[in-house]
Amino acid sequence: MMTVKKGYKALVAEAEAQIETIPVEDARRMLGAPGVVFVDLRDPRELDKDGRIPGAVHCPRGMLEFWIDPESPYARPVFQQEAKFVFFCGAGWRSALATKTAQDMGLTPVAHIGGGFGAWKAAGGAIDAPKPK
Repeated sequence: MMTVKKGYKALVAEAEAQIETIPVEDARRMLGAPGVVFVDLRDPRELDKDGRIPGAVHCPRGMLEFWIDPESPYARPVFQQEAKFVFFCGAGWRSALATKTAQDMGLTPVAHIGGGFGAWKAAGGAIDAPKPK
């Protein structure tokens, strides 16, 4: 059996110590504000199953670095604008790591929603319904 030297919990804790975490109630007030871009890092299957935060840009977690870097052939204009980027995923783990990565790359200001989409949903945040099956 493989021995993990540093598990995901330690990685997430390290990231959270160096990034801004926005409580879900504050994030709800920020939705739709000028100069704020919500970035959904969840897998497309999660979007189809659980719905979306209205107006959020979808960026699969595996493409984030490539979409941010203007020198990448995959660079996206949304990440080249002046804005506050608010990342989220299902529970806040992937978004904590992504926020740290984006910050390390020089994308600022960046933050993530504590508790992710799950916390957003539990707090009654606006959601565009999932696709019908």
